[in-house]
Amino acid sequence: MSSSESSLLLSPARERALLYTLMALQFTVIVDFMIMMPLSAQLMDAFAIQPAGFGVLVSSYSIAAGVSALLASAFADRFDRRHSLLFCYLGLTIATLACGLADSFHWLLAARILAGFFGGVMSAVALAIVGDVIPPQRRGHAMGIVMLAFSLAAIAGVPLGLFIANHYHWQTPFLFLVMLCCLVFVLSWFVVPPVRSHLQQARVSMRRSYAELLSVPNHWWGFITSSLVMFSGFMVIPYIAPTVVANTPLGVGDLPYIYLVGGAVTLFSRPYIAKLTDTYRHATVFTGLVLLSFIPIVLVTHTLQVGLFWHLLMAALFFIFVSGRFIPCSAMVTASCEPRFRGRVMAFNSAMQNLGTGLAAFVAGVMLEKGDAGEILHYDWVGYCACAVGLLTIWTAAKIKAVS
Repeated sequence: MSSSESSLLLSPARERALLYTLMALQFTVIVDFMIMMPLSAQLMDAFAIQPAGFGVLVSSYSIAAGVSALLASAFADRFDRRHSLLFCYLGLTIATLACGLADSFHWLLAARILAGFFGGVMSAVALAIVGDVIPPQRRGHAMGIVMLAFSLAAIAGVPLGLFIANHYHWQTPFLFLVMLCCLVFVLSWFVVPPVRSHLQQARVSMRRSYAELLSVPNHWWGFITSSLVMFSGFMVIPYIAPTVVANTPLGVGDLPYIYLVGGAVTLFSRPYIAKLTDTYRHATVFTGLVLLSFIPIVLVTHTLQVGLFWHLLMAALFFIFVSGRFIPCSAMVTASCEPRFRGRVMAFNSAMQNLGTGLAAFVAGVMLEKGDAGEILHYDWVGYCACAVGLLTIWTAAKIKAVS
């Protein structure tokens, strides 16, 4: 069954099943990536590393993901998207198992690189499937469903992983995640349909594939905007946990509540943001969210000496507005290309996002340093840089034109 046929023949129930399965896939991918950040304090102690060393662990995943997505952008439209999705997910599961078995910094670093290599393609393939199967008038809503994986990862995956790590070992959450990945793989095997309509186009060489992809200025504005949004967010996100533990009265045991509350509020905010994205111009919704995101970014990066309640409130605002920016941004990128380019565009966009994420984590890690009392210094500088990059994204987003 071709992609075009599946988009016509999918019943509402089959469509929902597909979207929720893609959400489950995204959930495990996001937990695999996110769990490293709240484990930062434990990892820095276990391997006796500075914030810059932890930044290498985070950025290694993202840079590897960016490289694999760059390669996939030349070949993404040559294969059935179902086959690509399942192959990459199997590779990610094996890499996650390697993380759970790691007993040294270098072993963990190698496992994170392998996980990034497969994980970097997953989101691109999943979003390309949404773009191919779901009609444009429902695409924002569909993106919102798939991206609820972020909220669920923050509500269930990360707090549970932290709870397990606090009671056992930092490796244990990865082993639990492997078991969940195996279950989701079986579900995906039966639910995700073949998506092949893009295979009708003539095959071209890698050089020509890149030349075609990059010859469209509209694609470039989408790539730049997407990478800058990730850069802005991931200058701040990886270092929330270590700065809360090192700079405030809160401890490691309070971290699960921060992620739990932050994820919970997005269960309500993300569907609303998705509805706004379907109702108004994507760039208008994006601009409003970017400007509002500056408030929690500044509050979080100043690591105020306040109680748990106020940290939970800041986390809620941060998760709503900072993560909410990705919904209209993804919709803009998806609409920026013709259907025949969509697989390559989403893969290349994933590469740009991951490279932006990796560079942001590395740059912020270099800016930060530990004080004599163990506190982490200069996080406020990181926040100001993140806001400046956010302003730049508003300008680049205005350049994107919707073509499909």
